[in-house]
This record gives sequence, structure tokens and C-alpha cells, in this order.
Amino acid sequence: MAATTEYWLISAPGDKTPQQTWEKLNKATAVDNQLSTNFPFHIPDLKVGTLDQLVGLSDDLARLDTFVESVMRKTANYLAEVLEDKRDKLHENLLANQVSLATYLTKFQWEMAKFPIKQSLRGIVDAIGQQATQIEGDLKAKAQTYNNLKSNLANMERKQTGSLMTRNLGELVKKTDFVQNSEYLVTLLVVVPKNQYADWQVKYEHLTDMVVPRSSNLIFEDSDHGLFSVTVFNKVVDEYKLHARENKFIVRDFTYNEEELSAGKNELSKLKNDRKKQFGPLVRWLKVNFSECFICWIHVKAIRVFVESVLRYGLPVNFQVIVMQPNKGRVKRLREVLSGLYAHLDSTVVGGQMDIVDIPGLGFSSSEYYPYVYFKLNIDPLGEHKI
Repeated sequence: MAATTEYWLISAPGDKTPQQTWEKLNKATAVDNQLSTNFPFHIPDLKVGTLDQLVGLSDDLARLDTFVESVMRKTANYLAEVLEDKRDKLHENLLANQVSLATYLTKFQWEMAKFPIKQSLRGIVDAIGQQATQIEGDLKAKAQTYNNLKSNLANMERKQTGSLMTRNLGELVKKTDFVQNSEYLVTLLVVVPKNQYADWQVKYEHLTDMVVPRSSNLIFEDSDHGLFSVTVFNKVVDEYKLHARENKFIVRDFTYNEEELSAGKNELSKLKNDRKKQFGPLVRWLKVNFSECFICWIHVKAIRVFVESVLRYGLPVNFQVIVMQPNKGRVKRLREVLSGLYAHLDSTVVGGQMDIVDIPGLGFSSSEYYPYVYFKLNIDPLGEHKI
């Protein structure tokens, strides 16, 4: 990402031609004062409709702007989550039409195939809303499926590697550790704290009657505990468990069954393979639909600028839209220069910004009302959600 991801999208009424408006503004802000880097923002001849329709559309556009941006950011953040240790490759995957987000914005071209300008503005806005809603719904479904798979895999892996108190013991034992095919005897697995090994050796044969002498063996140990076997008669298992616990020896519930152990290994392998299979298609889907959301978002911005400009400056359509990237530390001075250029459009403006008033039909906060149409964009998809 570029050092700064904040851009301003403004429009000013045309002089004799929109080109003259561009040249005048660019000279005052970029050429003479180095306050910003500017780019013309080309909006085609959209269908205006009636002023009443535009006023109604203005409020709907404000809501759509917020919604589409939120879906775009959700998609980007989930891609970051899915990439995990490959997150350093995130920004190279967050593109719009295979170019950087800054390039897409500063070299904006209306997507005629996606949003035919023969349609009414209402038709275009509704189509964008439907597409964003579809993407949001699909994202929720795909995220739930993948997250469930990750959670199941993590739980199973945790059982393979955690404490002896909780981990899967099937990986640690072998058939010869157990008494097999006995009607009367059973081998128990007991977790013993390391600092109580001596205590275990003294006590294990005497916790109940009917314990096979010298039947205990250390099978495995981790940093805190050891896993011991002991063989007892079936009839004293419950009593043995009780007295073992009283001495801080924990008998794990485990029955040696080769088929079940094999099935467990197969399930872990299956989950790992399923995750690998889903990872690639999911990343591709997120990349494609992030791009779609970003494109939709910039088109919503374009329509908002168009609608507000017509409402502000009237007909016939004659205004120039500009993307401005303010230079660091020059925002205040940039506002002053823009005010000097356009304050004559509104007599209530003092110091570059209008006194706060209620402005019916305008789709932005009156606290950010200027004599020119103005919207701010933060194109860092992982940054602050701000309209």
C-alpha cells in the first residue's frame, strides 16, 4: 500500500468547459503550491431523471455507500484471516481489475459492461445493491464452512499434542501395552505428575485389591506428567479410579481398539486434505469478489458525486470531478486554497467550511459541507471504515 491511502473526491462547476475547471484547480493546488496530487475523474453522461428522483436517490446512495464499503472491508479482512502465515502477500491479492486500488481509483473508467449507462440511475444503484448483498451472503456461508473445518482440525490437532490430561492417547500406545482378550483383566492408563512418580510406585499396587503386581510401566512422559499402565481385575476398575484420584493419579478413559485408532488417524488426514482443497478456491473467490466490491464501491462514489453535483450546481450538467491525494501536513492549506477558488458558490462559507446547518436531500454530513461537492475515501481495505 502507498504511504497515504486517503483521497478526496470533489467536483466543481465547470467554467466554459470542465477542462478549464481542471486546469485551474490543478494549477492552484498541485502546480503552484504542491498541496496535493490530482487526477481527473471521468464520469459518463448518466441519465439524470427528475430532481425529485435525485433527492430520493441521494439518501439511498449514502446508505449503499456505507453498505458496499463494509462488504468490501469484510472480504479483505477475511482474506487476511484465511492467508494466515502468508499474510505478507495480502496486498498483492487485494486488487481491482488486476491493478492496484490506487491505480483503479486515479485512472477510473466507468465499467460500461457491468453498469450500462442506458439504464436509469435507480437501476444501476439497485444492481450494485443486489450484487453486494449476494457477495455478503456468500461470504458468510463460505466463512462458516471454512471456519468450522479449521476449528475441527485445530481441536483434533490439539488432542494430538496437548497435555497428557487431555490429548489423544492413541498415538502414544501400542498393542503390547495392554492385556488382550481377557475376560477378567483390563489395563488402565494413569496420568501421574512427575513429582509423584515415587509415590505412584509405592501405592499403585495397594489402591484396591486385585491389582496385578509389578504390572505398571511408564509408556510416555511430557514436561509435567507421565503416562503409566497398570493391570487390574475388571470388577475393581471404578474403585481403583476413585482411590487413584484421591492420590492425584488420573485414570484416563481409554480402550485399545485398532479400528477406532485407525479411523481417528484417517479423520485427521481427511480434515487436513479438506482444508488444503478448500484453501485455494476460497482465496480465489475472495480475491475476485473483493475486486467486485471495490469496483462497486468506487462506482457508488461516482454516482454520489454525479447526483450531488447536479443537485448543487443544477442543469445542464457542467462540472469537473477530481480525485485529490492531499500531501502530508498540507490538508489545512489545501482547504484554504479550495475555499479561495469556490467560496463564491456559497456566501455562508467562512474559513473554508460552512456553518453547520441541516441540508435536506444531501447525502453527507452537514459538518463536512463545503461549497464544492466533497467525499473522502480511505482505500486501505484493512483501515478505518470511514465515508
